[in-house]
Amino acid sequence: MADNQTKDNTLERGAGLLMPISSLPSPYGIGTLGKEAYKFVDYLVAAGQKYWQVLPVGPTSYGDSPYQSFSAFAGNPYFIDLDYLVEEGLLTKAQIKKFAWGDNEEYIDYATIYNSRFDVLRIAYDNCKARNFGDTPEYQNFERENSYWLDDYSLYMAVKFHFDNKDWANWDDYDIKARKPEAMDKYRWDLEDDVGFWKFCQFKFFEQWHKLRAYANEQGVEMIGDIPIYVAMDSADVWAHKELFELDEDFEQVNVAGVPPDAFSADGQLWGNPLYRWDEMERQDFYWWKQRMASNSKLYDYIRIDHFIGVVNYFSIKAGETTAKNGVWRQGPGKKLTDAINSAIGDAKIIAEDLGIVSPAVRELLAETGYPGMNIIEFAFDGSPDNSHLPHNYKRNSLVYGGTHDNETVAGFFNSKKPSELKYAYSYLGVNSKEEIPAAVLRAAYASVAAVAIFQVQDIIELGNEARMNTPSTVGDNWKWRMKKGALTKKKAKELKKLAETFGRYKEEKEEVEN
Repeated sequence: MADNQTKDNTLERGAGLLMPISSLPSPYGIGTLGKEAYKFVDYLVAAGQKYWQVLPVGPTSYGDSPYQSFSAFAGNPYFIDLDYLVEEGLLTKAQIKKFAWGDNEEYIDYATIYNSRFDVLRIAYDNCKARNFGDTPEYQNFERENSYWLDDYSLYMAVKFHFDNKDWANWDDYDIKARKPEAMDKYRWDLEDDVGFWKFCQFKFFEQWHKLRAYANEQGVEMIGDIPIYVAMDSADVWAHKELFELDEDFEQVNVAGVPPDAFSADGQLWGNPLYRWDEMERQDFYWWKQRMASNSKLYDYIRIDHFIGVVNYFSIKAGETTAKNGVWRQGPGKKLTDAINSAIGDAKIIAEDLGIVSPAVRELLAETGYPGMNIIEFAFDGSPDNSHLPHNYKRNSLVYGGTHDNETVAGFFNSKKPSELKYAYSYLGVNSKEEIPAAVLRAAYASVAAVAIFQVQDIIELGNEARMNTPSTVGDNWKWRMKKGALTKKKAKELKKLAETFGRYKEEKEEVEN
């Protein structure tokens, strides 16, 4: 597709669930791409659901946020299913049992996982190495197809662990920090086995992911992925492509990303990600972005771009600021970037997370690209019938969510409200108590004209804020929630399917019988 062509981004009417891979049940402390993932696909089918949305699946860094990853391309080694490695003869159950995984089935113990997962994967790597897996056509094809990022990521991780997991800007050897050729050759040689290990992890992640996605697609379930617009400073991407980011000659950040103060945060949100040098991105014909989006199009049927408004206008904050109060708005690449994205993603489609300060220019680009935007029911009930998040105001080619991973759960959100704050919600939803609201919100979303209705699993089983996934601008208690095995019941599946059938989000496929 030529860069100036617009592709069809029309959504097919349906419903789905937001379930991070990390939140799936598992005996090993964190969700994986194993049997429970396949069971979740089966549950989606039984519940009349067409979409499975996940959070970003990249390797997580300090703070455990999937939106702050060591790579915009790599997969998270935590998600490699250990039982499948046992079936392949790369591990034994006895070897796995030697390691601690955490004993809380509702929350992830990331410290324990970090101290165990890579050690057990090393055992699998050594056993796989003994089989000369690097000489197999499958592995060689994988290396070739991912050559743009795989070598840089694997060397970056090997050097990072060599320097006690310090971020690359603080590595003790300036020459490798600066990627001088002699240093690159030296560390490739000295850390050859470690580099091979990180490549092995990626090979296994993508092998397991592609099998899961193929199974989902065969069952009529499409995958919605999620990518942050920015990358982490401590990432292989910034280390390998410094010229694409706002860094000075000492590799220090010049300006960083965030959003200004709003009704939710008096200080705004200081994300701290390095900003792109959009002029250099354009000079290179957005090649890095094209590679990134092409890679994600192999993972997902739909790619949700988080903070899409940053494509049009982005908030720039001087590095060193302690809040986001003093930033300034700057112009982004706009349609130049969306044209490049459209040219790279094949049959995949884009979803724009257009929450926040939506300028006329953002609306214009959304209209021009046809990218569907988002509605959040939790934002709807301020008393104004003109609120764009109310179901009667939705556009057809859009998505409706009860709330996102950054919001309170639906039950938690409404439970925290005073009776006076709930009058409009009661009237709109036709209910009389807080207990009735979660089910009424679900029904209102399904009944709306929005093409796709997505709800977090926490909201389907009506959990409170103890199951909240993330509270922005905080560190320590986020990204930990896990679903207890059996929490999604057959009764709930029947209810969801009935709702989907009632509001045209699911149609039973009937075999044609010849007369």
